Amino acid sequence: MIPGEYVLSAAPLVINAGREAVEVAVTNTGDRPVQVGSHFHFAEANAALRFDRQAAYGRRLDIPAGTAARFEPGDSRTVRLIELTGNREVYGLSNAVNGKLRDAGRHDSELDASGQAGDQ
Repeated sequence: MIPGEYVLSAAPLVINAGREAVEVAVTNTGDRPVQVGSHFHFAEANAALRFDRQAAYGRRLDIPAGTAARFEPGDSRTVRLIELTGNREVYGLSNAVNGKLRDAGRHDSELDASGQAGDQ
């Protein structure tokens, strides 16, 4: 092996296999581009993005790690979201959850804290 050499598999790489996914329509109603990273709790994304935040609760973008989705002003499209896994704890971001994600029921009180509830 040569230092720094990549040895890649010939087989295609499948990410997030077996994870339940939902599709959510998103529109950027703001006057500036909004970028959301691959592991950001999507329900807490920028308030200028209009989408079903309840459906997005506890989920992140189904894209490769380290990448992002960019929404230009007026841009509308559908994104695929998958569940956050691991400890299912979310801290910071828009300060809506700051702890364990709830697995069932509505999450209005948490999304209200971010000023983003009802942006559906």
